[in-house]
Amino acid sequence: MPLQQLVEYFNDRLEQEHNNGLRPFVLDKDAVHGVFGPICIGSRLSPLRQTLRTANVIGHIAQLSVSAINKQSIQSSELEQYLALPQAKQANVESIINFDRMSRAVHMLNYLPQAHLEELLFLEVDPRHILGVKEDHGAYFEEVIVACGLQTANVAITLTVNNAYAGFYQLLLRGLQNYQRRGYQLALKFDYQTLDKPAFELITRAAPNFVGITAMELEHIRDNKLPEKLQHLSSLAKSIDSQSFMLNIDDKRTAALARNTGFNLVQGDYFEQSVELTAANG
Repeated sequence: MPLQQLVEYFNDRLEQEHNNGLRPFVLDKDAVHGVFGPICIGSRLSPLRQTLRTANVIGHIAQLSVSAINKQSIQSSELEQYLALPQAKQANVESIINFDRMSRAVHMLNYLPQAHLEELLFLEVDPRHILGVKEDHGAYFEEVIVACGLQTANVAITLTVNNAYAGFYQLLLRGLQNYQRRGYQLALKFDYQTLDKPAFELITRAAPNFVGITAMELEHIRDNKLPEKLQHLSSLAKSIDSQSFMLNIDDKRTAALARNTGFNLVQGDYFEQSVELTAANG
């Protein structure tokens, strides 16, 4: 189905669901955007590469591109404020769920023109979405995937785990298992400060297909045990037949750290710059 036709299909569907004339999806210059209140969301698709053979791409990480309707950029803190309106708790939950679903639909539509059967699309799901949806996690989005001509096995649902949700691991686990039962692949992503015993227990119980960490703050970490902890994470992933990944790698030193501590997959500007340089010199 042509992309414009898919955009109209999802606009028709949302308009019928909400009965308010809502048609948030827009196709502009071969890119799909979603309008959510005063903001416009788009996609950045970043390759996830094999660490030892970086020319091999196994999938793409979908990241949000967010701007105000007047094209000004928006900080993440401002985005949280938009999602928190209106103030009623139940409205907050519904707002988060709707935004999360719209974001993933935008990413899926933008991914379609370059989709390959052997590759995966990694889609972030907000923990508040999992906690807010009581059952049948992934059912709504499965319909989106099928309408796009893909399968749930092509999608890796990615959950960022941090200490703010440590008390909700059991509920999160239940939601993640619902996704798994529907055939989605599963990825758990941590920051360094979250790598503790409860996190490792969650990994073991969830048995995700992918386990990883963001490298964004690693250069500021002053911990002699950093390589040891990273090695433990990659070894734990291997022990449950998962693949380990390190994201947001911007320099050669961090790329070497990922390689030396056994991570299977890597993503970041460092590798894209290397690819561009190779192409320019080719």
